[in-house]
Amino acid sequence: MQNVPEEWTQTEERRSDGGQKEETGECETLMMELNRLVQKTVRDSSWWDRRGLDCTILASAFISLPSAFLLLSSSQVCYFLLGLILMGVAHAVITVKGTHLASHGALSDSTAWKQFWAVFFIEHCMFQVCGAFTANVGVKAHIKMHHAHTNVIGLGDSSTWKIPFLPRSVYLFIAPLAVPIITPIVAMVQLKGQPLCTAARTVVCVCLGVCSHYVLLRCVSGLECSSALLVMLLSRAMFSIPYIHVNIFQHIGLPMFSPNHRPKRIYQMSHGVLNLLRNPLLDWTFGHSLINCHVEHHLFPSLSDNMCLKVKPIVSRYLKAKALPYQEDSYLSRMRLFFHKYQELMVFAPPIIELVGVQ
Repeated sequence: MQNVPEEWTQTEERRSDGGQKEETGECETLMMELNRLVQKTVRDSSWWDRRGLDCTILASAFISLPSAFLLLSSSQVCYFLLGLILMGVAHAVITVKGTHLASHGALSDSTAWKQFWAVFFIEHCMFQVCGAFTANVGVKAHIKMHHAHTNVIGLGDSSTWKIPFLPRSVYLFIAPLAVPIITPIVAMVQLKGQPLCTAARTVVCVCLGVCSHYVLLRCVSGLECSSALLVMLLSRAMFSIPYIHVNIFQHIGLPMFSPNHRPKRIYQMSHGVLNLLRNPLLDWTFGHSLINCHVEHHLFPSLSDNMCLKVKPIVSRYLKAKALPYQEDSYLSRMRLFFHKYQELMVFAPPIIELVGVQ
């Protein structure tokens, strides 16, 4: 496990009061200066750049679903497979990109609409189960824990999906396929302690999503019971392997912080977050903020995927100019790292005690 520079994690006893104030002021000044640069770009951007492009991608995913159901009714293998792929891509866009943006309120400026989209994407959508968690649990796990305590040991330090007793090949390439089955089970457990109306709404939404998906596969696609269930599993599990990989690649193995010795925000995010290099498929399905603009997303979590991409040059130039790390690596490089250092990074890593969720 990497360590952060000692001067950013010193105890108060080892600093003078003047030194503490000077360092704190410098950190706050850096973050404020970067924030002014980014917000100026946001204000000068059109609605299309700020929200329109990402909303269009999400709308395209929903619009493509009828074609997917119709293609799945074909007796020709190539058309059937095309329908399965189309449904899998749509599912990934809706459940990962849509849920992530909705949890951060990045789909609208209106408070009421932000709440609506959070419930819609996290708990339910018409043809798919999006997250199955209640909106409150999803927001708490992701924003109040992971974003507030990024790479802080015991709080927001890594991924929920750490299963250290599994061999590395099973964990990295086989176990993720069970995510569509595990997620609703975990979600039901998380209902404990929730208000009755919230729990009832979530159960109804999840059941309605699963049932509607199944019924449409039977009635529109004309599939038998077993075939419909298999298509449901395959379409939902199609991107589960890279989903788990993205969860762990961008934080685990990077500097960790003690809850009592944590640096200021700009140091914490620049050291504890990594961008994956551009990947057209994952950029489209998961969104830039989860792939190649993850550093930007952690510094400015309310920005949409497209705006994170737009401010990326500003953030990278600024961090490098201030001698702060701007960490980037390729998907395959991180894969090799985790495969060869699985024991160190995933088995012997500090445990987490709170639900963290998608990174």
